Amino acid sequence: MEQNAGLLLTKRAHLNPALEAWVDVATERRFTYVQMNSRCNRTAHVLKELGVKKGDRVALLMMNSIEFMESFFAIAKLGAVCVPLNWRLVPDELQFIIKDAGATVLLYGEEFEEQVTDLHGRGKRATDIKHWVCVGQPAPFAKSYASLMMQADDAEPPVVANGGDNLYIMYTSGTTGLPKGVVHTHDTAIWACITMNITGDNRYQDRYLGLLPLFHVGALTPITGAVHRGITNVVARAFDPGQTWQTIQDEQITTMLAVPAMLNAMLQVPQRSEVNYSSLRWIMSGAAPVPVTLIEEFAGLGIDINQVYGLTESCGPACLISPDEAISKAGSTGKAFFHTEVRVIDDKGGDVPAGGIGEVIIKGPHIMKEYWNRPDATKETIKNGWLHSGDLATTDEDGFIYIQDRKKDMIISGGENIYPAEIENVILGHPKVRDVAVIGQPSKRWGESPLAVVVKEDESLTAEELLKWCDGKMARFKQPKAVEFIDEIPRNPSGKALKRLLRERFPGPALE
Repeated sequence: MEQNAGLLLTKRAHLNPALEAWVDVATERRFTYVQMNSRCNRTAHVLKELGVKKGDRVALLMMNSIEFMESFFAIAKLGAVCVPLNWRLVPDELQFIIKDAGATVLLYGEEFEEQVTDLHGRGKRATDIKHWVCVGQPAPFAKSYASLMMQADDAEPPVVANGGDNLYIMYTSGTTGLPKGVVHTHDTAIWACITMNITGDNRYQDRYLGLLPLFHVGALTPITGAVHRGITNVVARAFDPGQTWQTIQDEQITTMLAVPAMLNAMLQVPQRSEVNYSSLRWIMSGAAPVPVTLIEEFAGLGIDINQVYGLTESCGPACLISPDEAISKAGSTGKAFFHTEVRVIDDKGGDVPAGGIGEVIIKGPHIMKEYWNRPDATKETIKNGWLHSGDLATTDEDGFIYIQDRKKDMIISGGENIYPAEIENVILGHPKVRDVAVIGQPSKRWGESPLAVVVKEDESLTAEELLKWCDGKMARFKQPKAVEFIDEIPRNPSGKALKRLLRERFPGPALE
């Protein structure tokens, strides 16, 4: 049997055609597995008619929806390569990713018409897009997704890709400030589903609530894994804490994934005490360390929080705490997933003893193939089959892993990865700025928020002026929440900013 990720949907539709596959919370649309597979096949034939063939890149700029997932599986069946786009990015950022990936087709939601019209207006030098297809009311230069679907066949398309062939390129910011495309294959994606389903408490006919945007590996892998396991995906267009509790009751949700900032928001709304959430067995939570107080508060509600640790580069899975130790080892991200190896090493590559701090490295059949067109970066990250995360952790005497910090100074805000170098490059473009370093400050709402520490070139520079400068030059979640001015950025002899000292000087909390 071909190892094609699109065939996960085909097989599930064959095994359980009447099982509910997808509930679109925003539009109240419902689809069985056989209906979803039929729609997927139509999408595949639409793309084929547009000339999409094996290896071609197809970009998706959509909110969470049935159209996103049926397109993802359709692209897989055709052997093309999906490029999920972060819809929070501004056109300059989107242009870089689309051009770097060499995408020739863009499927987008009508709510992004302004950004897409901007991109289209930049001409062929900006992107390689030949076909612009809109879910909703199309712009004059675009085709209607719905109209194309109505004319398409729903027969299974020939499968021409499997195994080691590329499945998707998911962009994650790099320490240089330019995003890097993480390449996953059909094999790595399927193995991520296997190791996730055999490690976590995922059961046939569970009802999984998807809240994270599908351009995130933390959304795409669990939802793909749900298809593999025979689970109903109940997917929200965007996160709303009150609506989340209501959906848990109405849809009898049994499991879900939420980042700590979401969990904190859910505790603050009145709906928590107004609905029946007894169906909910457990919540997987990650993207940032989960505060022990949050774990304990949800435990008081009868809901287990199982902390997870993973990366885009590992297709999601790395470590997961089991339900047996979620409370006794609160604060730990557990041990490696079933088909995964995790070590904590020192600078010489030796294993760090219990209590010591070292870098987390990961090995398994689900780690990325490479960074797209970045062989040097790939070589730096994958060494002897081990994925070097750049994250720091410690282990206890029982082998449980506790994430401590990040070598790369990455900031995680509301589940979004933010790399300071990207923000610093924008700020350094201001003529009144001499030097800058960006650090994360603790935030009750978001986990962390960026703070810009700036050395003035011109004394007339104000914080308001600098924040306005950043507006529109980067996605809003990346923009600094505040600015602090100092006389000099502390640096080591090689010129690297000593951000540890800056974090000590400006400990927060962040402005909300």
